[in-house]
Amino acid sequence: MSFLSVLQSGWEALLEYLSAHVLTCLVPAFFIAGAIAVFVSQPAVLKYFGAGARKALAYSVASVSGAILAVCSCTILPLFAGIYKRGAGLGPATTFLYSGPAINILAVVYSARLLGFGLGLARAVGAVLFSVVIGLIMAFIWRREEAEKINNQGELALPQEGEKTRPQGITLLYFALLVGILVFGAAQKWLVTGILLLVLGLILYRWFEKGELKYWMEQTWDLFKKIFPVLIAGVFVAGIIKALLPQQKVEQWLGGNGLGATFVASIFGTLMYFSTSTEVPIIRALMDLGMGRGPALALLLAGPALSLPNMIVIARIMGIKKTGVYVLLVVIMATLTGMIFGNLIL
Repeated sequence: MSFLSVLQSGWEALLEYLSAHVLTCLVPAFFIAGAIAVFVSQPAVLKYFGAGARKALAYSVASVSGAILAVCSCTILPLFAGIYKRGAGLGPATTFLYSGPAINILAVVYSARLLGFGLGLARAVGAVLFSVVIGLIMAFIWRREEAEKINNQGELALPQEGEKTRPQGITLLYFALLVGILVFGAAQKWLVTGILLLVLGLILYRWFEKGELKYWMEQTWDLFKKIFPVLIAGVFVAGIIKALLPQQKVEQWLGGNGLGATFVASIFGTLMYFSTSTEVPIIRALMDLGMGRGPALALLLAGPALSLPNMIVIARIMGIKKTGVYVLLVVIMATLTGMIFGNLIL
């Protein structure tokens, strides 16, 4: 295969991605991520992760918080380090560590759009359950240490939210409208999307200050600059991989839904670094070459949450032993979940 043919494959993949996914899928998601950075108080979320917090509440918040963070396996590390060092329980903290990059709204919607609704749903549901199970196991293994942490440090104290400048219901409606625009826009329901945009405009004009809107745009643009170029590069590389990688090798290593294929996918995902959502076009390319749905899900569950640089930093935060157990649990859970999904769905 010639060099020009390889480049053409990457270019065709990029054009397909830009035409099918950017306007209706990624753009609304970036606006949501920017809105979260401006209007959602981080302490309001993190305060529920204390070592002595009620388990139902702590794990529920930790397992779904990633849906509103839009971070990768490395971006989540400062947040994890902050809550862990300030007294967060090991269980909720590791649940948050895994779920943060695994189920952000950008990646989940993109997965459903590019890989199919079944894989997108399995990624979201699997990641939530996955994160809770891993957190509970980690907390159980080091339960004595956690008990001492509660006795010595007490509840995690985090600052409270400041005064609201508008009714809370308006802020909730604002986020609901943004999510609705993303969902109905991705489904190409243009009439509904237009109505939601009109209502959003009225809400912004009536209840939001110009300074807030400017800051929202700045945060959205900042996220766009950090993520979109890398995402574009990932799509282009995925097209090249699809052209260069022999289909026979993909079918041999990752075909089917057996133990070997899903385990290889889990290990590959654990070691490789994926920026936010870049794993999706790569998995699409591998599936086109013969990778099974089970290994695809295993890679979706292991890849976003772990990477070599990520593991090095985690080891410095909570120690080599805890990190080793955490990585082992991710690999095992990803492998088992991929096998179950592949064999049940197919």
